[in-house]
Amino acid sequence: MHLLSAIDQDSHAVLSQVSVGVKTNEITQFTTLLDHVTDLKGTVVTADALHTQKGHARYLHGREAHYIFTVKGNQAKLLAELEQFPWDAMPEGNRTIQTKNGRRTIRTVKSVTVTTGTSFPHATQAMQITRKSRSLNSTKWHLETVHALTSLPTHLASPRELGERVQKHWGIENGLHWRRDVTWLEDKSQVRTGNAPHAMATLRNIAISLLKNLGHSNLAKATRKLRNHPDRVLSLIGLDTSH
Repeated sequence: MHLLSAIDQDSHAVLSQVSVGVKTNEITQFTTLLDHVTDLKGTVVTADALHTQKGHARYLHGREAHYIFTVKGNQAKLLAELEQFPWDAMPEGNRTIQTKNGRRTIRTVKSVTVTTGTSFPHATQAMQITRKSRSLNSTKWHLETVHALTSLPTHLASPRELGERVQKHWGIENGLHWRRDVTWLEDKSQVRTGNAPHAMATLRNIAISLLKNLGHSNLAKATRKLRNHPDRVLSLIGLDTSH
């Protein structure tokens, strides 16, 4: 079962979810997914590079929403346009240094107002995000450079805010997919036929959102604590088990 989800970056709550059939792909389901979200006005939508599509940009603009799309090899012409910007001559807009999980990471964000030089619809800023990281036990650095486009003008999003939104998007992999696939072993589930996989994924999403909103940052620990106490689980969703 291949599912495409729209997830709130802050709460990691799944707002919408659709199945991606074997005869289609995620690109064709993008608008279907977001059609289920009633009000997108003023919302900022981030997406994987696969969804850096002109049609998606126009769709979001039509719904009065903004986008931040990373640009990679699947959009070779657009990527070439962004790489030609004089990034070396531009000052850093924001720099952060983080030490976490045994790694030290330095992130820098440069942004520039787009007036000409790109053919992507409704783009107002281009970004270059550089991540330099190494293990605390090593002196060898790994360097990664990513380019992105956004419809957010400078008065609505600074380089720091843009970098934070992109970083939160990357964090979704750990925030939801890792929890479902690794902690709850979703990929190994024997529930594989009919609508059951979709329903089970929905239930897992709801459970993750509930636990996170209740302050459980360690899903594995919370699962071990609650799995032998169904009365506590029921109370979490507002069901009275006292009688």
